[in-house]
Amino acid sequence: MISTIELRKKYIDFFKSKGHAVIPSASLIPENDPTVLFTTAGMHPLVPYLMGEKHPLGTRLTNYQKCIRTNDIDEVGDAWHLSFFEMLGNWSLGDYFKKEAIEYSFEFLTKELGIKKENFSVTCFAGDKDIPREDVANKVWESLGVEKHRIHFLPKEDNWWGPAGQTGPCGPDTEMYYHVKEIQEKSTEEFVKLNKEGTFCEIWNDVFMQYNKTQEGKYLELEKKNVDTGMGLERVVAVLNGYDNVYEVDTLKPILDGVIKLSEKKYETLTREELKSVRIITDHLRASVMILGDEKGIVPSNVDQGYVLRKFIRRSIRHARLIGINNSFTKNIAEIVVKIMGPIYPEIEKNKKRMYEEISKEEEKFSSTIENGTRVLEKKLHFLTNANIKELNAKGAFDLFQSYGFPIEMTTEICKEKGFTVDTNGFYELLQKHQELSRAGAEQKFKGGLSDDSEKTTKLHTATHLFSAALRKFVNPNCVQKGSNITTERARFDFNSEEKLTPEQIKQIEEWANMVIGKECEVTTEIMSVEEAKKSGAHGVFDSKYGDKVKIYTIQKNGEIFSKEICGGPHVTTTKGMGKFKITKQEAVAAGIKRARIVLE
Repeated sequence: MISTIELRKKYIDFFKSKGHAVIPSASLIPENDPTVLFTTAGMHPLVPYLMGEKHPLGTRLTNYQKCIRTNDIDEVGDAWHLSFFEMLGNWSLGDYFKKEAIEYSFEFLTKELGIKKENFSVTCFAGDKDIPREDVANKVWESLGVEKHRIHFLPKEDNWWGPAGQTGPCGPDTEMYYHVKEIQEKSTEEFVKLNKEGTFCEIWNDVFMQYNKTQEGKYLELEKKNVDTGMGLERVVAVLNGYDNVYEVDTLKPILDGVIKLSEKKYETLTREELKSVRIITDHLRASVMILGDEKGIVPSNVDQGYVLRKFIRRSIRHARLIGINNSFTKNIAEIVVKIMGPIYPEIEKNKKRMYEEISKEEEKFSSTIENGTRVLEKKLHFLTNANIKELNAKGAFDLFQSYGFPIEMTTEICKEKGFTVDTNGFYELLQKHQELSRAGAEQKFKGGLSDDSEKTTKLHTATHLFSAALRKFVNPNCVQKGSNITTERARFDFNSEEKLTPEQIKQIEEWANMVIGKECEVTTEIMSVEEAKKSGAHGVFDSKYGDKVKIYTIQKNGEIFSKEICGGPHVTTTKGMGKFKITKQEAVAAGIKRARIVLE
């Protein structure tokens, strides 16, 4: 048997022995990739370095990273899908490439974890009109003794990564699948079929950032090629222990047990639907705790990360009702999550008081929503009864969902109890149209950004450093960055403050920033230890997110320093030609957190 603690240590120790520097897990809210709401993989915090910036700890890196993914949210509740998970990763920044990456993966799986090579299959990129078939990886796998009939070539949708934005680094990948069941596939077609049936579980992915996709859609070979790998911690622990699902691992089982105990049911007697609800509650409340406990201070809201957080909590409450939990319960489960995850991620323990308050507040608010929605639904049904109609139409159900946050399952359940049916097909059609519009808006909102490494985003990144320095100068010397999001059009900067900026403060900040830009200052970079950075007067939140060495960006002119901050980059080399600095909007995004929108005209 192996625990998550043991696997994390084995993985980190193995890659340290291969010359990799250990970097800490970054925030769940990405700073360098505005194309996504959450950190979905270990590579997101490394975007600047994958784009060519020099990492202070060298060209070989490794870590375990907390991640959130919502693209598979409808799959959560099955055996393998999770919203929050931990990713073990290692990176080569222009150092080793395909051969060494695959050999490291194979060595760790077979020698460190003891997996027989007969017990896993691999996939490689099949090639298309733009890129040739991945024959290098294929030959390496064959040389390691993986039989040809267990090496499968799949298209771009399966074996290709990126770019993160519209343009940038991308490339083929090779994925490793563990045989959950003792079945040997005889062809790629059979592999695809058996994989869908759950015979295999993907446990590791080696991505080879070999190309740069241009605005014209061309794929050009990168001079400096990178490797980005990822191994799902929970999945690997599950398969190594012989579990048929991730909810048996030590970071999830106590949470699941806590949910079942509150439901006053027994695991052995749960129906299939009840088990799915228990798993959804387990996953969603763990994800909620990890978001709420993050240093960026995200709270439930109707926009961006706060909207996803609200959805996690409310979906948990709805499923709790389905298994008989009708009293307040989210704080009870949150306490179990903190006990498990707090020792691994200290920020969870540190922020638990705020997190308990927010999750309880959201549960209370949603309980009121349920009451209001029920009252409105009963009025609708009374009207239908008088009209001798026995079906609630799609619009009626969707209005309840959109206006009151009333779940369709609750609408259906109440209607059934009172002898009514619901046009659920019509509801889902309306919901799909709504989601497509929302998705299109989100894609427009988050397209581009630092992942594109454009001149505009680089200038705006430097502008945020000026804003940060100006906040300390004119507002509060203790102001620190709580989050940022940069696209080609604007920069958003979150900072700690109880009050919004006054018109006078905005004027002072703008005038000072434009004065610095007008001086045509140099923007220089240097690498030093954290202690040296502190002594030099560099600004940054000195916590566990930094490694042993950091990069310092300084904005200066003739020895006069205007800004000196720890940052990954990228930045302009001079403020000349940056444009006119302007604050166009500000708002409150969380308790004690304000957000400013910055543009360069």
